[in-house]
Amino acid sequence: MKNNHYFISDLHFGLLGNTEEVERELIFVEFLNSIQDSAKALYILGDLFDYWFEYKKVIQKGYFRTFTALNDLVRSGTKVHYLIGNHDFMHRDFFENEVGVKLYQEDIEVEIENKKFYLAHGDGLVKNDYGYLLLKKVFRSKLAQNMYSLIHPNLGIKIAKVTSKTSRDHTGNKDYGEDDGLFQFAKTKIDTGFDYVILGHTHKEQVESYKTGTYVNLGTWLDKPMYGIYENGKFDLRDWK
Repeated sequence: MKNNHYFISDLHFGLLGNTEEVERELIFVEFLNSIQDSAKALYILGDLFDYWFEYKKVIQKGYFRTFTALNDLVRSGTKVHYLIGNHDFMHRDFFENEVGVKLYQEDIEVEIENKKFYLAHGDGLVKNDYGYLLLKKVFRSKLAQNMYSLIHPNLGIKIAKVTSKTSRDHTGNKDYGEDDGLFQFAKTKIDTGFDYVILGHTHKEQVESYKTGTYVNLGTWLDKPMYGIYENGKFDLRDWK
């Protein structure tokens, strides 16, 4: 019976060499297939790909196995939700129209079994990350996206790959400080009544209790395949494999 809710983030497909990427993709497809009978919903909290820029008539090469497995999951009756991450430079209508995945440009609030969940990728939520906040406004600008789409896909995707590496290195190496990280943000949301705040982005696996709520960071599949699951009224962060 489809009762469980699953959460994943920061897989960053496209980062490694072809052989490693095929192996990683097959593991992910196996995961998607394994939850078909139990998943009421799957939430992807950003950065499924290390870079994604979707042209009007072109999508980047590869990962048809992932798209097929996601569509199979949708066709089985699972609702799949995708929150845009900072490596999702441009989405149009491919995921929604062809794969059946619902896209979100902003954070979302959902209720699961009478519990309030705040879900976000996590980029732009750290108070002292002013440089990224400025870049995010540029990357999310429709004018900038439309101008970028005029570049030939071969060159455009190459540029996106380089930009993505710079962004990932920034995220992985930056010291956000002890008092103004994502956990601090989560506390403010729990104080307003949320039971769970689930984020990604920083690639740091974390589960923290605060008052009557819980903060979860889903980590990254670059370290190890892992997922969150809300099952029988309890949230758990688990290794896949």
